[in-house]
Amino acid sequence: MASKKREITVLVVDDEQVHRYMLCSMLKDWGYHCVEADDGDTAIEAVGRREYDAVLMDIRMARVSGREAFDRIHDTQPNLPVIIMTAYSSVDDAVNIMKEGAYDYLTKPLDFDRLRLSLQRAVDHRDVQVKREVVAGQGESLQSGIIGRSEPMKDLMEMIGYVAPTEATVLIHGESGTGKELVAEAVHINSIRRDNPFVKVNCAALAESLLESELFGHEKGAFTGADKRREGRFVQADGGTLFLDEIGETSAAMQVKLLRVLQEQELQRVGGEETITVDVRIIAATNRDLEAEVKKGSFREDLYYRLNVVQLTVPPLRDRHGDIPVLVEHFARKFAEKNRRSLDSITPECMELLEQYPWPGNVRELENAIERGIILMRGDQLTEKSLPLPVQNHSRSSAPDGADDDSETPSSLFEVEKQLIFKTLEETGGNKSEAARRLGITRKTLQNKLQKYDQL
Repeated sequence: MASKKREITVLVVDDEQVHRYMLCSMLKDWGYHCVEADDGDTAIEAVGRREYDAVLMDIRMARVSGREAFDRIHDTQPNLPVIIMTAYSSVDDAVNIMKEGAYDYLTKPLDFDRLRLSLQRAVDHRDVQVKREVVAGQGESLQSGIIGRSEPMKDLMEMIGYVAPTEATVLIHGESGTGKELVAEAVHINSIRRDNPFVKVNCAALAESLLESELFGHEKGAFTGADKRREGRFVQADGGTLFLDEIGETSAAMQVKLLRVLQEQELQRVGGEETITVDVRIIAATNRDLEAEVKKGSFREDLYYRLNVVQLTVPPLRDRHGDIPVLVEHFARKFAEKNRRSLDSITPECMELLEQYPWPGNVRELENAIERGIILMRGDQLTEKSLPLPVQNHSRSSAPDGADDDSETPSSLFEVEKQLIFKTLEETGGNKSEAARRLGITRKTLQNKLQKYDQL
């Protein structure tokens, strides 16, 4: 069931009655509750009587200017976003007001698309600021499956705590493998939508035509193979959260369709004419620099600003080096239990290798390395010998010249692999099935490798 939306109230301040009427009519059509003030002094009084979500104010007025009114309002309510309306001759004044804390300025005649976008972002920004004050005052705890004690992760968790309880659209940025989906789940779990669906879509995994049907649904007969009506992910997420992973991979045509749904909260199924209203919070994620993509023209600027109300940046593992030991312990226990292996400890040498490696694949690569290590573990200790070869060899390749002059050290990954296979065969008494199991490969793969060595 969709959650009920609260009423959002905007104070419109302008000494021209016709302009106020026009703005309020438009804002009401967009779903806002509008209150009018005919000059700067009445705006100051209005803000003192009740709370507003945003203020839209002209800079030039007869009795009290927008500049003076802003100063008075900002002193008492610094988190109340004020959008200044100005003629071109007053742009310098508007810019100066923004430096002092105004949220945005718009030049007359107004660009209504920009007004709508600016107003929506201002309201979302207000929600985040209000929640930040609540969190700071009450010390609320955060439910999350995210593991990390480093300062970058503490900062990220703090931001999640601020943002999650609001309705703000969130853009998560981070390299592949950093855990962007976990961050999205943490935002949902700590939101008022936690009891409603959390629906995930990987935008890069589907062709454009399939992605459209996946997101919006389709009518029976809309295309070949559409033998019945299907509801899309937006409808499935109604009342909850929709996570759009790899949003930077969407086509220009799909970006237009997504923008419409984000702005209107309405959609049509593929091949259908019925307009469907949805109440969905959007969380998007990308490993691309979308701001750079906007400049190149490959990502829509209006969609970028609609998604980027609040940005959460997930640090790469190399920037949270202190989290490696706790992540290793977590993954080791997890995969030992999953694979019914007895794990007593992780050797210091093994942990040192894991901490030295740069982890270009981030947490995902570390997790895979530990899973492999547990599977290939001999005895009840996780040692460096069962780690992936790139991890084992990194310390040798990064050692100073002359630091390791052992003539028996393998000269290539091929030699390391060969020695590991022969050593494993020796330990298993020549049992190829057991050796293959310990190495994490099939018996046929092991046999092919042995045949290759015989041919050299």
